[in-house]
Amino acid sequence: MRSILLSQYDLKNIENLGNRHLLKRCVAYFWPYRWRILVAFLSAIVVSGTTGATAYLVKPAMDDIFVKGDKDALILIPLAYFCVITLKNIARFTQTYIMNVTGFKVLHQLRSELFSKLMTLSIRFFEESRVGMLMSRVLGDVNGIRQSVPAMIMVIREFFTCIGLIGVVIYQDWKMAIIALLVLPMLCYPVILFGKRLRKIGRKLQVQAADINSVAEECLSNIRLIKAFHAERDEIKSFSKESSGILRLSKKQVLASELSSRIMEMVGGVAVSFVLWYGGSRVLSGESTPGTFFSFVAALIMLYEPIKKINDANKTIQRSLASGERVFGLLDSETILPEEGGDTPFETPLKSLEIENISFSYPTGSEPAIKELTLHVRGGERVAIVGPSGSGKTTLVNLLPRFYDADEGTIHINGVNVEDFDLGSLRRNIGMVSQDAMLFNTTIRANIAYGQDDITDEQVQAAAKAAYAHEFIEGLPAGYDTVCGVRGVKLSGGQKQRLTIARALLKNPALLILDEATSALDTQAERIVQKALDNLMESRTSIVIAHRLSTVLNADKIVVMSKGEVVATGRHEELIESCSLYQTLHRLQFQTEFTEEEARDMEHEG
Repeated sequence: MRSILLSQYDLKNIENLGNRHLLKRCVAYFWPYRWRILVAFLSAIVVSGTTGATAYLVKPAMDDIFVKGDKDALILIPLAYFCVITLKNIARFTQTYIMNVTGFKVLHQLRSELFSKLMTLSIRFFEESRVGMLMSRVLGDVNGIRQSVPAMIMVIREFFTCIGLIGVVIYQDWKMAIIALLVLPMLCYPVILFGKRLRKIGRKLQVQAADINSVAEECLSNIRLIKAFHAERDEIKSFSKESSGILRLSKKQVLASELSSRIMEMVGGVAVSFVLWYGGSRVLSGESTPGTFFSFVAALIMLYEPIKKINDANKTIQRSLASGERVFGLLDSETILPEEGGDTPFETPLKSLEIENISFSYPTGSEPAIKELTLHVRGGERVAIVGPSGSGKTTLVNLLPRFYDADEGTIHINGVNVEDFDLGSLRRNIGMVSQDAMLFNTTIRANIAYGQDDITDEQVQAAAKAAYAHEFIEGLPAGYDTVCGVRGVKLSGGQKQRLTIARALLKNPALLILDEATSALDTQAERIVQKALDNLMESRTSIVIAHRLSTVLNADKIVVMSKGEVVATGRHEELIESCSLYQTLHRLQFQTEFTEEEARDMEHEG
C-alpha cells in the first residue's frame, strides 16, 4: 500500500509541470543532434513543397493533356510528376530515418540516465517503491519521450504542407478558396479540445500500467509461495482488477482519439461537398476549367491528410508529455536524491568500530527499531548478536554500510564517522553474507567475481575451494561456466550460500557481517557452510547475527538485544549465568520442548 501511495503522490506533484517546461526538457536531449535535426527539418520542408506541387500538376494534366491534347505535355507532365515523387520520397526517407535514429539515441541516453539515477538512490527508496513501477518508467515512459521531437518535426512538416496546399487552392480559385477555408479553424478545435483530454488519460494510463507491472512482477517472483498456498485464483482476480483499470482508460483514450478524427473528417466533408457543388457549377457555366477545378479539389482533399496527421502527431506529443512528467519528475526531483558520502577513503586494517547512542526508526514503525544503542568492537574480534525476532539485529548491521542512516548518534570506524567515508570505499571494505543468498542469472564464475575487477580464474577457484564450493562446481556439466538461473534457482540452498561466501572471500573485506547465514539450511548443509564461514572469519573482524546459538558459542563477545537495545554483553559462560533473556534463548535452543508461557515471554522480548 505504501508504494501505491508513493506513485499517487508523485502523480500529484508532476501534474504541476507545464507544457513549456516539459517540451524544453525533451528538446534538451535532442539538442546535441541539432545538425541532424536541421537536415531532417529541411527534408520535411521539401516533402511539404512536393505535396503542393503534386496537387498543382493536376491542372496541366487535365487541361493540357486531356482537354487540349498537347503531346509535349503528355511527356513533360508525367516526367515532372515522377521527379516530384522521387524528390518527395528521398526527402521523406531522410527525415524519417534521421529522426528515428536520433530518437533511439535519445532513448538510450534517457534510459541510461534514469537507470543510473535509480542505482544511486538509497535502500529506503526501493523499499517504499514498487519494482514494476520503476521498470515501467525505465522501459516504457522513456520510450514515449523518444517520440516527442520527431512528432514535433511531423507537425512542422504537415503545417508547411498545409501552407503549400492552401497556396495552390488560393492560386487556382481564390474566391472558392476563401469559402472552403472558412471551416479550417473548426478543424483546429478537435486538436486542442481532445489533446488535453488525451494527455490526462495518458497520464492515468501510465500509472495504471506501472501498477499492473508491479502486480505481475510480484506474482511471478513469488510463484512458489502462491502455489504453496493455492492462491492462484486470488492473484488472478488481483491482476484482472488492475487489467480492468487499463481497459477502462484505454476505452476512454480510443473514444477521445476517434471522436477527434471523426469530427475533423465530418467538417472536412462539409467543405469538400460544398466545393464540389460550387466548383462544378462554375465549370458548367464556363467560369472555370476542369483542370482548375480538379486541381483545386485535389489540393483540398489532400489538405485533410496533413491536418489529420497534425492531429495524430498532437496525440503522440501529449503521450510524450505524460511520459515526460513521470520521467523528469523522478530525474529532477528535489526530494528523491542520490546517496551522499564523504571524501575520506577507508584505510585498512580495521582497528575499532564504535557505535555511540544511535537511534533509528522506520517510516512505518510505531516505535524505534534501535534505541540509544552503544557498542564497541575491537579489530579482529568476532562479535555475535543474538536476540528474539524483531529485536533490531539486522537493522543495526544495515546501519554500518549506510544502507540506512541513524536518526541520532554516531558510528565511527577507525575514529572516522561513517558519514565521512567515500561510500564506495566504505562498502568495498564491508562484506555481507545473509540468509538470502543473492545470485545473478549468469555464470558461477561471474557471480563469485561480482564487483571485482581484473580477477583471474585461479583467484576465483581459490575462493571457491576456501568456501568448500569447488568440488560441487566441478561436478556441474559446465563447471564454473554453469549459469545459476534467476536468483540461483538451479542450485540448492547450501550451494548458493557457499557461492556467496566465496564471493565475500574474494572481496577480502575488513569487516564481515553474517546475517543468519545458516538459518535456512539443513543440518548437513549447515556444517559444510559453517566450515566455509570459519575460513571467511579467520583473522577478520566479524559481526555475526545468530539464529542458532550453537554457531556463536566461541565468539569473543556476545551481544544480547531486545526491542532495539543492548541488554547484556559478555562471553557465553558469563551470559548463561547473568542474563535471563540469554538463558531463555539457550534453553529454547537446546531443549526439545518449552512452555506456552516461555513462548509468550519471547514474543514480548522481541
